[in-house]
Amino acid sequence: MEKTYSMVIEPGEDGWFVVTVPAIPGCITQGKTIEEAEKNAKEAIEAYIESLIRRRKGIPDQQGVAFRKVSVEV
Repeated sequence: MEKTYSMVIEPGEDGWFVVTVPAIPGCITQGKTIEEAEKNAKEAIEAYIESLIRRRKGIPDQQGVAFRKVSVEV
């Protein structure tokens, strides 16, 4: 089975890239490069899903996660 998740990648205060996965609250990781951050996020998601399967819990999906842009006056 394959699932696809959206990630948010932002520069951290320490120069590393911080990744969050909105569909999986608490799934936060980082990396020195964007590529490393993406790799670490994939590993974190896979480990989380494996733990859910072991505990016979449902696997989260992107349902309810929306990405939109908003413009504001500055």
